[in-house]
Amino acid sequence: MPVRSLTSSVLIWPNKEQVLQALKEWAAKTKAENTDLLQVGYFGSYACGDWGVGSDLDVVLILAHSDLPFEWRAAQFDLTGLPVPVDVLVYTRAEWEKLTMRKGEKRWWAEVRWE
Repeated sequence: MPVRSLTSSVLIWPNKEQVLQALKEWAAKTKAENTDLLQVGYFGSYACGDWGVGSDLDVVLILAHSDLPFEWRAAQFDLTGLPVPVDVLVYTRAEWEKLTMRKGEKRWWAEVRWE
């Protein structure tokens, strides 16, 4: 979340590099704990480059499989440690492939690499 400057009442919103580095670190840690996690990506204002103060981070997680309904999957991932608010969508690989085939392209999102 934004942090308060120690010498003023101004809130400082993290820049894009700080947000994406935090996401990369979260992805690496989460991948180590959850072998079903195949890919992490982001879309929206951070992917398009028009983020600003108050922007949230839109995240896509792709799992090998899940027995949970789509609506419940995001609850198993704790993204509260990231420096901005996060909206997360969690798909299985099969669901993601159907979605991206229908969309016809994948340029609307950016993948996070943790290797």
